[in-house]
Amino acid sequence: MTGAQSQAKEAPQGGSGLETVALSALPREAQETHRLILAGGPFPHGKDGVVFGNRERILPSKAKGYYHEYTVTTPGARNRGARRLVCGGKPPTTPDVCYYTDDHYASFKQLTQ
Repeated sequence: MTGAQSQAKEAPQGGSGLETVALSALPREAQETHRLILAGGPFPHGKDGVVFGNRERILPSKAKGYYHEYTVTTPGARNRGARRLVCGGKPPTTPDVCYYTDDHYASFKQLTQ
């Protein structure tokens, strides 16, 4: 094992097995989207709050309708961009868990408070 390998540290993982990230470490726009989720809106994008199908199967398997997705505004983007918060639980204003993706569902990080 090289020195670089022995010094490498794994990112903390949540109960999902995914890397975790503190809400405070996310971009300001993600923090604002999270605030809107807890408040029940209003959301700036018509597709915010739609059911997330988890077709990528990266998130833990749950019943259809458990996850909902919300756009995290990307400054300068002409469309919704690639950043999203996906939260699970009912009601949506008190999610059990939220995940952040900045690459349009190719990877996720579990939010911690």
